[in-house]
Amino acid sequence: MRWLIGIGLLCGAVYIAVTGFLYSQQTQLIYPAPDMISPLPSGFEEVVLTTSDGIELRSFYRPASAGQPTAVYFHGNGGTLYGSLVATEQIAAAGYGLLLVEYRGYGGNAGSPSEDGFYADGRAALAFLRERQIAESDTILMGNSIGTGTAVQLATEITPKALLLTAPFTSLPDVAADVLWWLPVRLLIRDQYDSHAKIGDVNAPILVLHGSADELIPYQQGQALAAETARADFQLFAGEGHNLIFTPAVQAAQVEWLAGL
Repeated sequence: MRWLIGIGLLCGAVYIAVTGFLYSQQTQLIYPAPDMISPLPSGFEEVVLTTSDGIELRSFYRPASAGQPTAVYFHGNGGTLYGSLVATEQIAAAGYGLLLVEYRGYGGNAGSPSEDGFYADGRAALAFLRERQIAESDTILMGNSIGTGTAVQLATEITPKALLLTAPFTSLPDVAADVLWWLPVRLLIRDQYDSHAKIGDVNAPILVLHGSADELIPYQQGQALAAETARADFQLFAGEGHNLIFTPAVQAAQVEWLAGL
């Protein structure tokens, strides 16, 4: 009997230790910010977005062709400006303007990543577009993975031309609970990104794209997000995983959908 009690105490201690580790290290786990400083690509200018809390964000911008809107792109939690460039190749080829936002704590930028911080970064991007005389109605908000959380939040604060979400989640606790079902992650996780509660407040056309083979964020979360509003179209890509934003077929679908607005 004593050995059973001992095993139980040991398991309890391990459980508490793992829970404590995940709680204390959640910023590093949620935001594994690459330290890569992406080179400036041809056709873009390097710009500085200044946030409300005084952080300067190195980002990339290229103006739109005549008559075309401008897309603001928010990459995933392991992304870079170079990756953003690849993820928007066909958008750029179609003549859309692009503002590729680099977050605080990423790509050599100062600051520490967080939900509120990312929202501040996004608002700095919108302020930059206003300075360039680009109207909300000529602004497209795009997000991939965790970037969809910022894109949805901003789409509740302005009325953009469109909102494009690739591999989105309903909320960050939903993602964590799906992976770490044996831990009380909903009580532990600080950043929420509750897009499920917000998307009904978006007053713009919405495109949600997801891969059927996404093992990080199940496509059912993207499907549930789209089901919350009649403004959303949902497209499922058979066999695609979490990195579907980099596939030509997905980018072509974005361009085709935008052309139909």
